[in-house]
Amino acid sequence: MDKKAKKRVEVLRQRIKKLNQQLAGARQQEDEPGEVDRIEQEIAIVKEEIERLKAS
Repeated sequence: MDKKAKKRVEVLRQRIKKLNQQLAGARQQEDEPGEVDRIEQEIAIVKEEIERLKAS
């Protein structure tokens, strides 16, 4: 991995951390239907991108 990819992975990990906090809040307070699913899908997409960057 080059320097740019490492930085991108670091940013994506921070995003996952933020999304996990949002997910916990969304589970406690289910105001919007589908919000939990949306956040879980976003987390999955970010994790896939991290794996793709690590593989390159």
